[in-house]
Amino acid sequence: MQQVINSSQIKNIVFSLGADLCGIAGIDRFDDAPRGYHPCDVLPSCRSVISFACRFPAGVLACNSAVPYTRVRNSITAKMDAIALDLCIELDKKGVAAIPIPTNESQWDTTTERWRSIVSQKHIAEAAGLGTIGRHSLLITPQFGSMVWLGAVITEATLDPDAVLERICNDCNRCVGICPVNALERQEIDQQRCWDYAFGDNPETKNWEISCHKCRDICPYNLGIGKK
Repeated sequence: MQQVINSSQIKNIVFSLGADLCGIAGIDRFDDAPRGYHPCDVLPSCRSVISFACRFPAGVLACNSAVPYTRVRNSITAKMDAIALDLCIELDKKGVAAIPIPTNESQWDTTTERWRSIVSQKHIAEAAGLGTIGRHSLLITPQFGSMVWLGAVITEATLDPDAVLERICNDCNRCVGICPVNALERQEIDQQRCWDYAFGDNPETKNWEISCHKCRDICPYNLGIGKK
């Protein structure tokens, strides 16, 4: 069957929708995905995974108030989900099955006792060549460091993949040392300890806030390669 869309056309659509980065991975790069969280566990006919990112304005890291970071995060989450949905609609018009992966939605995995996206956004992005996962568990991109938010679409289309990047993080462990609740002492982040400290209602303002992003702040690559 003739291919109805190619990788270049996919990227043009994603960029036109407002993304800053876009990469593609073949389904063969997900052999190590946890059971139940492989792209084919969501879409059995999946052949390719499309990852995209939007830059997260770095100015919010310098604020004394938690409100700007929190509001930007909430707004950009909606933006990523909208881009994913619109891309799926464009692929649907061409008769290609495609499914959006929620940007900020997790479910409890009883096997590993961890919260997981139905397919990991960070691992999709790493497999698609957008960046590499650092010691702090955040994706680091060459262009914007960890100051990105991620979205993804899985599809039955067979697309040319992008090259996987060499690891960026140099394991300086600054993020480990600065964590107020020692959530990074092990190689796998202690999710609950981190979330309980960083996310929640401010007792004074009664607002829900993200009150900690120290691991992002201190990373020597938080703004990208060559911007330390």
